[in-house]
Amino acid sequence: MGGMTDAFQQFENKAGVTFKNRTLLTSAFTHRSYVNESGGGEHNERLEFLGDAVIELVVTHHLYTMYPAKTEGELTSYRAALVNAVMLGGIAAGLGMNECLLLSRGEQKDTGRARQTILANTFEAVVGALYLDQGYATAEAFIVQHVLGRLEEVVASGAWRDAKSAFQEKAQATSGVTPRYETVAATGPDHARQFTVELRVGDTLVATGEGASKQEAEQAAAEKALRA
Repeated sequence: MGGMTDAFQQFENKAGVTFKNRTLLTSAFTHRSYVNESGGGEHNERLEFLGDAVIELVVTHHLYTMYPAKTEGELTSYRAALVNAVMLGGIAAGLGMNECLLLSRGEQKDTGRARQTILANTFEAVVGALYLDQGYATAEAFIVQHVLGRLEEVVASGAWRDAKSAFQEKAQATSGVTPRYETVAATGPDHARQFTVELRVGDTLVATGEGASKQEAEQAAAEKALRA
C-alpha cells in the first residue's frame, strides 16, 4: 500500500486538495471488482452517485450564470460536452487518478474505452468524497478549476454540438433521408457494457460507433460520419 500512499499524495498535489478523511479518499478509488476480489472495504459507486449530482449542479449553475443569452438546449449541449466519459476520463488521467485505482487483476488489464469509463466514474466518486470531506465550496472550486477550465476549448472546437443532430441535418439536406441507428452488439459484464451501433442512411452503412451506452455509441458513430 506504500506505493498507493505515494500515488494518492501525487494526486492530491496535482489536484490541489488534501483529504482529511483518508478512508473516504481510498473508497473513492476502490472499484467494485477490487472489493469482490479482496473481500473488504467499500467500493466507489455510492460516492460516484453523489459526485455526479454535485458536478451537474456546479457545471449547470456556472453555465447558467456565464451565458445569460443561451437557450436551455445550448446550455445542455455545453454541459454534455464537459461531463461526458471521454472528457472526465481524460481529466482524471491528467490528475494521476489512473495510478491510484484499486482494481481487480482482471480489470487492471483493461485499457482503452473500458478504462476511460472507470476513470470518469472515479472522477465523480472523488468529487463526492471531497464534498463529504470538505463541503460544497471546496468541491465547487475543484470542479471549476479542473472541469470548467476546459470550457473555452469545448466551445471553440465546437465539441459541444450534438453530433447526431448535426449529422441528421447534413443527411436530410443532401439525401432527404433520416439516418437510422442500429445496435448490433452488446458485450461485457453489466458494470462495463460495451455497445456497438451501426449508422445507416437508407441501405448504406456510413459508420460504426462504440460506447458504454447506446447513446454514447450513437454519438461516436455520428462523429465518425461527420468526419468522413
